[in-house]
Amino acid sequence: MGTRFLEDEVIRLRALEPEDLELLYRWENDSALWEFSSTLAPFSRYLLKEYIENAAQQTIFEARQLRLMMTLKPEQKTIGVLDLFDFDPHNRRAACGILVDRPYQGNGYGFRSMRLLTDYAFSFLGMRQLYVHIPAHNVDSLRLYERFGFERTGILRDWVVTDNRRYADVYVLQLINSGKDL
Repeated sequence: MGTRFLEDEVIRLRALEPEDLELLYRWENDSALWEFSSTLAPFSRYLLKEYIENAAQQTIFEARQLRLMMTLKPEQKTIGVLDLFDFDPHNRRAACGILVDRPYQGNGYGFRSMRLLTDYAFSFLGMRQLYVHIPAHNVDSLRLYERFGFERTGILRDWVVTDNRRYADVYVLQLINSGKDL
């Protein structure tokens, strides 16, 4: 039997479905998260519904992004979302992001999901590297990515404005698939 991507014994990463609309609506309109996603205004259900429909019709190569829902396998409960974006197949790199719903944080689900996403990106899509931009004060995300093996490779000074209207630095972290040469 071949390698299975996007699932382990606990987590399954799956495509967006129409029934994800209300969950996406809640997450995308949570203003406490906007600082980490560069969102400037609320999203309408109409816009998110169109986004879900378009995601079903385009490959990662066409859309240059892929959103996967994080689901607990036994309960089929959706607990988060992962993104590959700024997908660059020529240079074989992509940015990534993760959101684990608050009640499910701290249980290792984010780490497991990142393992599934990176295995998929490196082994199936042939990516050379994944990268993230993390505000310096987002300690939980920095801890997750560094624990996973991402390395801080740069700093963008005064890159984002925080909730308290101050500028904050952003770290650039990369995970290089050293086994992938041209």
